[in-house]
Amino acid sequence: MIDLKSVFSHSPDIVTRKTGSEYVLVPVANNIADMNSVYTLNETGAFIWELINGSRNVEEIINSLVEEYNIDSETAKADIFEFAENLKDYLIIK
Repeated sequence: MIDLKSVFSHSPDIVTRKTGSEYVLVPVANNIADMNSVYTLNETGAFIWELINGSRNVEEIINSLVEEYNIDSETAKADIFEFAENLKDYLIIK
């Protein structure tokens, strides 16, 4: 269950490549890339991805999102929770 104090880190089984303001995330198993499961992050997703570092909690990420994109905290919270759930479902973060 995700809450405001949850802290996430990138999965070691994901290779990332930044292209412009976006990220492409590729799962790797046994040194083989799974090109059928590529995950692309838009500019906002990339901003959040860069904040996920194993030490920031969800509340800190929400505050950064509010400041960067000038949105209200409830919208940021809903977006972060949905985003984190998706990344967890695909084993992109742990």
